[in-house]
Amino acid sequence: MRILNSEALVRHGNVEGRRALVQILEAGLQAADPYANARKLIRIEGNRLIVGGRDFEPADDPDTGDAVFELDKIGRIFVIGAGKGMQYAAKAFEDILGDRLAGGHIIAKHGDEHVLTRIGVTYGAHPVPDDGCAEGCRRILEICADLRPDDLVFTVIGNGVSSLLTLPVPGVPMADVSRMTYQMQIERGVPTGDLNTIRNHIDLMKSGRISRHIQPATAIHIICVDPSSYDQLMHRNVWLHTLPDCTTFADALKVLDKWDATDVIPESIVTFLRRADPAHETVKADEFAGMRFRIFGIMPNKLGPVPAAKAKAAELGYRPHTLASSLGAEAREAGYTIAAIALTCERQGVPFEPPCALFTSGELLVTVGDEDGIGGRNQEYCLAAALRIAGSKHVLFGAVDTDGTDGPGTQFSQNGVEIPCLAGAIVDGQTLAEAQAAGIDAYAELRRHNTSPVLWRLGSGVHATHNISVGDLGVVLITGRS
Repeated sequence: MRILNSEALVRHGNVEGRRALVQILEAGLQAADPYANARKLIRIEGNRLIVGGRDFEPADDPDTGDAVFELDKIGRIFVIGAGKGMQYAAKAFEDILGDRLAGGHIIAKHGDEHVLTRIGVTYGAHPVPDDGCAEGCRRILEICADLRPDDLVFTVIGNGVSSLLTLPVPGVPMADVSRMTYQMQIERGVPTGDLNTIRNHIDLMKSGRISRHIQPATAIHIICVDPSSYDQLMHRNVWLHTLPDCTTFADALKVLDKWDATDVIPESIVTFLRRADPAHETVKADEFAGMRFRIFGIMPNKLGPVPAAKAKAAELGYRPHTLASSLGAEAREAGYTIAAIALTCERQGVPFEPPCALFTSGELLVTVGDEDGIGGRNQEYCLAAALRIAGSKHVLFGAVDTDGTDGPGTQFSQNGVEIPCLAGAIVDGQTLAEAQAAGIDAYAELRRHNTSPVLWRLGSGVHATHNISVGDLGVVLITGRS
C-alpha cells in the first residue's frame, strides 16, 4: 500500500464513500511506479542488451524499433538523472544490469527513501533548489568527464527535474536562483512553463546541456512521463532537460515583463539574461539531432494513474467519467467550481448520473503571496471543495500528487512541525462540521494556505510513500442522488 494512513482516513465521516476513495486513489498511486515499466523496457538476451517497446516510443520517432547493443562491444554503462522518485526507475537498471553497471548518480528529493546500491544519490530541495542540487550536478559532471565513444549512458528524468537539476551559471549564485524561484512560483503562482523559460537560461545543466557532456558516448534518454510525440520533444520542449529546448533569452525576458518581475527578482539574473551570451544559449533541435541518442517514455498515459483509478472505480460500481485533464487552475477556485458540478450531479443527475466517479488530472496552482501556511495544491483543492459540499450525504473529494508529496510539502515549514509531508486529502460532506467541532476555522486556514495541519488533525490528510510524479490525480465520488 502506498497510502500509509488508510485506517485513519476511513474511520469517520462518510465511511463507505471514504473506503471506496482510498481504494481508487491507491490504484492510481500504484500505477505511478516506473520500476515495472523500466524492467519491460530493458532486457538482456544472451550477449545482447535490448532497449525498446512500442508502448514507450514517441509517436513519429524516425528511429523506431529496439535499440540493440552487443555487451562485449559496450565499454561502460552508467545511469544518471534527476527528479522526484527517480531512484525507483534507476533501481530497475541496477537489478537488470548487475555487475555490468559501472555506476551513476541520481539527484533525488529530500525525504525520498534511499533505495540504490550501485548508483550514487544526492538529495536536493524541491520546488526551491538548494546547494544539494548543485552538488548532485557536479557528481554527474564527474562521471561525464571521461566518457568514451563505446560507453552507454542511460538518463532518467521526470517531474521535479527543473528544481533538482540546478547548477547556476557563473555570476548567478544559488541563493539568487532559489529566491527567484520562490518569488515567481510560490508567491506569484507562475506556471512551471513560464518559470522554466527563465531558469533554462541561467543554468549549466538544463535544456539539453547535460547531453552535451555525455558526448561522445551513446545516450538512451528515459523520460518518466508519457512518450508524447518526437516533434513535441524535439521542438516544443521546455522542461525535459536532457532534451533540446525551444525557448530563447528573448523569451525569458518576455516572461519577466509578463509577470512584472524585472524589478523584483535578483539583479544577477536580469543582467545575465539581458547579456544574452550566445555561448550560453540552450541546446536546440538541430544540434541535438547530431548526437547519438534514443528517447523512450516509460509512463504512457494509457498505463498511468487515471486509467488504473478509473478501472478500480468501475470495479466498485461507480461509472467513471473524465471531467478534466491538464487542469491548471488555482486550486481553491477549482475546488469551488468542481464542487458545484458535483452537487448538480447529486441533486439533478446531470451532467452525470450517480453513482459515478469524476476524474481530473494535471497540475493545480496555488498563489501564496505573503502567507506562510503549510500545505499543497491538492489539499487546498479538497478543503475548498469541503466548504461547498458541506452537508452533502453523497459527494466526496479525493486528490493526491502522485509522487506522494503535495506541493512544497514541509520545505518552508518552521522547525518543530509534527505533521508529515502529505500527498493530498479526502473530504466529504461532514468535513466542515468536523472542523467546527474541533474549533478549527476552515475558511481562515484556507485563506492562509495552511491546509496540512487542518487536514491532518481531522484525519483527512493522505500520507503516502514517495515515488515519481506524473501529475495530480483528482477523484470526485458521487454515491447517489439526494
